[in-house]
Amino acid sequence: MIALRALVTFAGLTVVWQAMVQVAGLPHYLLPAPTRVAATMVARWDILWHNAQITMIEIALGLVLGVLFGASCALTLAASRHARRWLMPVLITSQAMPTFALAPLLVLWFGYGLGSKIVMAVIIIFFTVASSFYDGLRRTEPGWLDLARTMSATPMRILWLVRVPAALPSLATGVRVAAVYAPVGAIIGEWVGASRGLGYLMLQSNARMQIDLLFAALILLAGFSMALYALVDVLLRRLISWAPDRMPDDD
Repeated sequence: MIALRALVTFAGLTVVWQAMVQVAGLPHYLLPAPTRVAATMVARWDILWHNAQITMIEIALGLVLGVLFGASCALTLAASRHARRWLMPVLITSQAMPTFALAPLLVLWFGYGLGSKIVMAVIIIFFTVASSFYDGLRRTEPGWLDLARTMSATPMRILWLVRVPAALPSLATGVRVAAVYAPVGAIIGEWVGASRGLGYLMLQSNARMQIDLLFAALILLAGFSMALYALVDVLLRRLISWAPDRMPDDD
């Protein structure tokens, strides 16, 4: 049912897009019609798919590493008072700096290959995961903690056996948001310095006024991002199936 609603929404937006182009009489180098973009996608599928594979690898690795790094930071903050005092300011400062401004430095340090794009994706998403998971670790039900202390549980056992399971829904929220932001990091990295990838293809298409190819790359990226979010959402629902994830008035 969700897939059907998404398909209907996409079809409706495409019709509006086509009507807007025809009514306004916009030239194709400003806003190409969806039919033209579809034709370009079919005709240039080889170059689109070649560059899409690179971007997909960057996004997937950035997401995995970002989630692992963010979860590790949250656990460190929850386990150590000294870590909270010294590490938290560093994490906040890392997010205060404009991420786009770091991209040239990352390209200089890690090169034009996958490394700089993966690091950019990690920088963008890790704080979301860390803050969500840490917030969940802090908001554990006090009664559960009192019961664990009554049973003489050590702080580490309380962390792993009580706090972490209770904070998994919060971690899942952070991971879902990370799945949305991961493509942003990869594309920013490709815009600053790359020789392949969908972001690189977009820049080249824009410079050559091949706007239909630019839209085709953008739609392909959007489709992959939606598929990634859907996959992550399904996996998380199965992993923490005991946690409620529906509003009372949902169908």
